Amino acid sequence: MALKTRIKEYRERAGMKQSELAQRVGARRETIVHLENGRYNPSLRLAMDIAKVFGATVEELFEFTDEA
Repeated sequence: MALKTRIKEYRERAGMKQSELAQRVGARRETIVHLENGRYNPSLRLAMDIAKVFGATVEELFEFTDEA
């Protein structure tokens, strides 16, 4: 299973830098980079915090696919 995320799309639409998003959710910028590249599976709390920043649902931002 692979994780696909729309964080970058939402972040750019909001005119926000990776470092700004990281600061707002209490994470490191590198964590946001890895999330956007699909190389990191967030905790439920982090996923919910990111969704809250964008006024979105976790399901709108994250999707698991059958791809490897």
